[in-house]
Amino acid sequence: MIGTLLLLHFYLQIECEKTRATYFMCVNHHRASLPGGPQVTKGTFLSLCPGGKRCIIHNFTRRIQSKIKDLLQQMEEGLKTADPHDCSAYTGWTGIALLYLQLYRVTCDQNYLLRSLDYVKRTLRNLNGRRVTFLCGDAGPLAVGAVVYHKLKSDGESQECITKLLQLQRTIVCRDSDLPDELLFGRAGYLYALLYVNTEMGPGAVCESAIKEVVDAIIESGKTLSKEERKAERCPLLYQWHRKQYVGAAHGMAGIYYMLMQPAAKVDQETLTEMVKPSIDYMRHKRFRSGNYPSSLSNETDRLVHWCHGAPGVIHTLMQAYKVFKEEKYLRDAMECSDVIWQRGLLRKGYGICHGTAGNGYSFLSLYRLTQDKKYLYRACKFAEWCLEYGAHGCRIPDRPYSLFEGMAGAIHFLSDILAPETARFPAFELGSSERDPKVQKDS
Repeated sequence: MIGTLLLLHFYLQIECEKTRATYFMCVNHHRASLPGGPQVTKGTFLSLCPGGKRCIIHNFTRRIQSKIKDLLQQMEEGLKTADPHDCSAYTGWTGIALLYLQLYRVTCDQNYLLRSLDYVKRTLRNLNGRRVTFLCGDAGPLAVGAVVYHKLKSDGESQECITKLLQLQRTIVCRDSDLPDELLFGRAGYLYALLYVNTEMGPGAVCESAIKEVVDAIIESGKTLSKEERKAERCPLLYQWHRKQYVGAAHGMAGIYYMLMQPAAKVDQETLTEMVKPSIDYMRHKRFRSGNYPSSLSNETDRLVHWCHGAPGVIHTLMQAYKVFKEEKYLRDAMECSDVIWQRGLLRKGYGICHGTAGNGYSFLSLYRLTQDKKYLYRACKFAEWCLEYGAHGCRIPDRPYSLFEGMAGAIHFLSDILAPETARFPAFELGSSERDPKVQKDS
């Protein structure tokens, strides 16, 4: 027995690759993931609520609320020295506007909406026209601006943002453009902006024809590369960024397929079945034996467990494939991704959402919404507990330490979603409304 425990400690020390203090926290974290899954017992995070549902206990909720308040104060102080010209959602002011919009959604406190407006106004004064996506370009400030003004009943300003957003489309659909298709800098990132506006403001805010043009451009681009690489039968839609065929959510196929499967994208069933589905299956067959996914098709190193590269990004594509195609293999693979994230998802890179613990925690919230299995809500709470000790684990300080995707704002966003797990969504990636996802049908 003692020998087994020593081997377990040795394995966990290698797996976690943390500082000594972080290592002991990681051991405790992994003990909960031994065979049988985490045991939800008295003194943890969940309790039985009326109707038989599992709810997060009040003490943990209060801890989160207190930490959000504390981190917001730190963030606002830190933002005083942030780059005044970075208006992106990824590392700039639009990301902060999104955070305050999220806090308004969770709390219904009008002050948060007005704070979001302050940051929106700042971004709209500094559009540069160099990039066109939601996360890293002008589409982000314009889409968020449209939504914030809409919520404030300022319809004229909202429509002006949408008009400017649609003016970017010429670059997106131009056949001679060298624009990539991925999420951060490419067509899928612009498509998200259009879908986001319609999701938040209602169908018709952006016309279907505009969305269809972008979808068609993404599909044609994928078909062209697939033929060039002689993979048309195995992977009808193939994509690359900087001459490398990435797999993950940020730069790769997983993020593109995920956007194409969104109901709001209105991709026809034949295209989904004959083009998107076999491409997802091709991607699935590239996974490592561990259940993790490579950063690119040519990479054979099982190292990265990030939303941008690895299982935490691919899991969202698998869950969406399950919703669209109703095949159990996609849900099974998503659950295996979740196990990888549970085992290896506390990251030295920090607490952010692109390549940090908060982003990995979102995978559990999404799988909980889909399955209603309390195990995944528990796992999300454990990752949130890690974030409650923000700065105590010797993690790397990111270049933009207060931003949405790299830094503190992302951790705050994740913590706020723990307070409302039924409507949680990964910012600037998952689309959703107050309505819940269709649930997994359990055998009776």
